[in-house]
Amino acid sequence: MTSQIIVIPARRAHSNHAEVARTIGIDIIAGRYGEGAKLPGDAELTLIFGVSRPVLRESVKTLVAKGLLSTKARVGTVVRERAAWNMFDPDVLAWHLDAGINKQFLRDLAEIRLAVEPRAAALAAERRTENDLEVMRRAVARMADEPGASSGFAEADLALHVAVAAASGNPFMRSIGAVIEAALRASFVLSAPVDAREHGIAVAAHERIVETIADKDAEAAAAAMTNVIFNGLRRQGATG
Repeated sequence: MTSQIIVIPARRAHSNHAEVARTIGIDIIAGRYGEGAKLPGDAELTLIFGVSRPVLRESVKTLVAKGLLSTKARVGTVVRERAAWNMFDPDVLAWHLDAGINKQFLRDLAEIRLAVEPRAAALAAERRTENDLEVMRRAVARMADEPGASSGFAEADLALHVAVAAASGNPFMRSIGAVIEAALRASFVLSAPVDAREHGIAVAAHERIVETIADKDAEAAAAAMTNVIFNGLRRQGATG
């Protein structure tokens, strides 16, 4: 991968086969094993990792299940094309953060957000409760209080988007938010406003989401969410 922006270490694996899968997965995502590349044989990999063949095979099975590898008789273990990777798999997302996310990753993430979050905001405008609004307002208030470049600002930003997904009343939308939560958190860290003017713009844009949801204006809520996503991309420098 090129144009690396930031590395955000994710959780560590808790078993030998999971740690081997994680290491190989990061190597694939980072491009050390390119698409179509053949992994070293079992004998070499067991020496590299200091594990038994059963542990290695379990690791490979894990990566096959996540779409990163394929195994064929007389061919070996081969890295699959990126389009086959299960990007909604929590481990695959975590490994991207370990490998270092780039502008392409941020654009891809923004595209799936644009496909889901404006609709979630529109549904939230139709279905929200007073409790939903209170959760959203607390999140925006915290964004206003926290420095733009702080982890607290990013956490408050994430809390607002999760609250909108929950208020949509659609469990699929809430689940998507939960699955990509780590990637969203990383994205919000990278899009954090760096000066007072940008901080004010970001807070006002998020306040607009809550206002339109409170007003039960579905069209305006969708537009406000779209605006926030594009503003984030602009601050990340990932629009080009």
